[in-house]
Amino acid sequence: MTDTLVRSPYTPKVAVERLRQGDVGAWPVVGGLVAIAIVFSTLNDRFLSPENLTNLVLQMAATGTIALGIIMVLLLGEIDLSAGSVSGLCATIMTIVHVKQGWNPLLAILLALAVGAAIGFLHGLMLTKLRMPSFVVTLAGLMGWLGLLLYLLRQGGTINLPFTGFISKLSDTWLPGWLAWTVAAALVAVSAGASLAVRRLRLAAALPVTPLWWSLAKAGGLAVLLAAAVIVMSADRGVPLLLIIFGALVVLLDLMLRHTTFGRHLYAVGGNAEAARRAGINVTRIRILAFMLASTLAAAGGILAASRLSAVNQGSGGSDILLMAIATAVIGGTSLFGGRGRAYDALLGVLVIQAISNGMYLLSVDSSVRFMVTAAVLALAVAIDSLARRGAAR
Repeated sequence: MTDTLVRSPYTPKVAVERLRQGDVGAWPVVGGLVAIAIVFSTLNDRFLSPENLTNLVLQMAATGTIALGIIMVLLLGEIDLSAGSVSGLCATIMTIVHVKQGWNPLLAILLALAVGAAIGFLHGLMLTKLRMPSFVVTLAGLMGWLGLLLYLLRQGGTINLPFTGFISKLSDTWLPGWLAWTVAAALVAVSAGASLAVRRLRLAAALPVTPLWWSLAKAGGLAVLLAAAVIVMSADRGVPLLLIIFGALVVLLDLMLRHTTFGRHLYAVGGNAEAARRAGINVTRIRILAFMLASTLAAAGGILAASRLSAVNQGSGGSDILLMAIATAVIGGTSLFGGRGRAYDALLGVLVIQAISNGMYLLSVDSSVRFMVTAAVLALAVAIDSLARRGAAR
């Protein structure tokens, strides 16, 4: 790439160069979302109603959170097949100590997250120290942690959470209008401020920067999207707390990946582990931390799922939640080959998955068709990723 392209990263010439390399960004996913909205709203006028869109937001939080963890290991070019079982097990442990042993709900949640981190640490050690493939490690985890979940639940099979308790209220709390607008304004201000601060630092270091108009345009676009979301959901029950929790996780992980040493090292190891090792990066440490993050986020997703159901049972973390979490990450744009992906891929991917499921449910389409359509979308996403990788190699 020429010096001009390096110093003008957002000129039309650079955009063309990136397209030639197969880097299409998030545009295919955004285009897919627009197409889905047009098709389903044409077939059923309830699809874009405030009530239905609010329900869609509630449905995506748990799967999206687990998908965030999947992205952490996909960035390494690895896989985690145990995320569903880990989410169910950690939610079960939280519920048992809270309901059966009377623990404070916050302590129970912290225990569940700590168990998730410990499981990820174990998976990371098996991967790095025993040189076991991540597929085998996490496949064993899928079966083993599911077995432990069934053992803990024993004959009862189901443990209910108090409907008016703190954990259940996580999914049944709605922000008042003034607070929703305040949060939206704060997000726009933080986003614009961070962008301008990074731009100022890069200018001071004589590094290439994006044009000021582009930073302002992104802030304006974010403001429009957040305002539309608040208006739509306020027409129903309001902005759900569950969306704030999921959104906060997406933003925090995005900042971590883009602006911390760990994030840069994670991309480096996923892009070329041997080159990263020769550059002095502790590859073992990065891999262990990535698996710990994945399992901790799986535990968080299990907590959100238990909050929505106000219970845990033998099906917690089972069914198709793992498959949907992996599909969410890949459809959102994270590469299966490692080295490319963002936290926002979980948000985009889960919107596609849930929009398809929700739209077909409104049309009373059989679940078998939903699986086939989701499979087709996943195959298309992987095909685009493969073509992008081939273009970059050229």
